[in-house]
Amino acid sequence: MQRDPGPACIALGANLGDAPATLRWAMQRLGALPGTRLLRSSRLYRTAPVDAAGPDFINAVVLLETCSTAPDLLAQLLALEQLAGRERPYRNAPRTLDLDLLLFGDARIDSPALTVPHPRMAARAFVLVPLAEVLPQAVPARALAAVGDQRITPLAEPG
Repeated sequence: MQRDPGPACIALGANLGDAPATLRWAMQRLGALPGTRLLRSSRLYRTAPVDAAGPDFINAVVLLETCSTAPDLLAQLLALEQLAGRERPYRNAPRTLDLDLLLFGDARIDSPALTVPHPRMAARAFVLVPLAEVLPQAVPARALAAVGDQRITPLAEPG
């Protein structure tokens, strides 16, 4: 089912391989999805793993305009993760690419396969800081203050 174009926010993360390159690749692929346009991308950030072990993560958020439904968009995100070599040997395992649907317009979705808004985004600086770059009205100052103790560092972009 197609719908009129609407905004969707996607969180990107990776901590295996060349994570910055993988995130840039994923951003390009997200903008090329059928009926989808990339509106904004945040900077890339380095963050410590949350509830996980392994190397630091590289994270970002993108704002898309899409005609896809939320379940269809989720299926496309999972397909991109698989293309990037994502494996799921255990919960919170290190990963080549993680794509999470954070927001889908004003939709509230609570199904076994998908919860929107993302249920843990308010507790994670690695989501809120880049989300504030692409959709400032979605991140109140008090939410940023609540995650202010979490380490998040912008990457220097290659020049």
